Amino acid sequence: MTDTPSSPPSPSSASPASSLPTIDVHAHLLLPEIEAAVAGHSGLAEARELDARRNGPAALAVNGPMVGTRAPRLTEAAARLAAMDAQGVDIQLISPSPSHYHYWAEPPLASRICRLANEGTAAHCAKAPDRLHGLGLVPLQHPDLTVRLLDHALDQGLKGVEISSHAPGHELSDPAYGPFWSRAEETGALVFLHPFGCTLDERLDRWYLSNTVGQPTENAVALSHLIFSGVLDRHPRLRLIAAHGGGYLPTHLGRSDHAWRVRPDARDCAREPSSYLKQLYFDSLVHDADVLRSLLRAAGPQRVLLGSDFPFDMGTENPLAALRAADLPDDDFHAVRGGNAAALLDLDPNLDLDPNLDLGLDREGTPR
Repeated sequence: MTDTPSSPPSPSSASPASSLPTIDVHAHLLLPEIEAAVAGHSGLAEARELDARRNGPAALAVNGPMVGTRAPRLTEAAARLAAMDAQGVDIQLISPSPSHYHYWAEPPLASRICRLANEGTAAHCAKAPDRLHGLGLVPLQHPDLTVRLLDHALDQGLKGVEISSHAPGHELSDPAYGPFWSRAEETGALVFLHPFGCTLDERLDRWYLSNTVGQPTENAVALSHLIFSGVLDRHPRLRLIAAHGGGYLPTHLGRSDHAWRVRPDARDCAREPSSYLKQLYFDSLVHDADVLRSLLRAAGPQRVLLGSDFPFDMGTENPLAALRAADLPDDDFHAVRGGNAAALLDLDPNLDLDPNLDLGLDREGTPR
């Protein structure tokens, strides 16, 4: 059964919060078969040219070697599990690298990309099914294909799908996505909102602003479309997780609330925009203890989940240390560490991952 906005899921009282597994909901997978499928297509060259303009040459020079050194953790289950053990992470929710979106692809190729992503992610997770859960992809550029490919992802045993903040010609408020939101709500599928690229283009082509400013901006724009358009009014049981703590939006909603109160053109949603935060989920990857505390105040401690962006350099190598730095009350700490995600993923709160497994955490959640 899915949760409602007024009653978010919570860990079972039968199991002490500190005994719940540590769950990272923001981790990625590279699937070489997808890049093989798109090789040679003219749309790929155009997309790469646009990506180069948006990121700038300095960022591109860093990105290749950065990904290369992390390739084993991105592709090999054994390397992933060893890294998780070193971090004190018991379970990952794995999504394909956003570089696999390829929203330029026409319908036949787009369907193939998503099927490869769904099947490849499921196969990777099947190598350690007690520790790895997955998300697939849908082609946002073709709204009429999203329901079919969401169903395909769920048929592979995945928990839902990952999407970007928009697709060419389509914002997330586009009515064409109505059937997709309805199907995700009906099935209880998770939707992980993870931007890739930023439409501010060359204004952000230096100093890695395309990521450091671009990603939080894209999150804020996408969430604003979902809120102001009334999508979240029409789909109150949608289970959507926003990466990067939701970007700039959760801690800067005062201006949005003011606009909703004073401007008739900003009132297509039923309530003040800030009220919808408790209808969404957010990962903890904000790189700032004060911002993380502010996120918990704004959204509520039951709406924030541990996230690391494993294993990319803009993530954190030690997500538990980042969480401890916020100095949260014990109940909130353990809820974010794993309790909220265990409920959202419909995991058994008494889950025993392995009778011989020592989770390696002390009472504060610190790796021993």
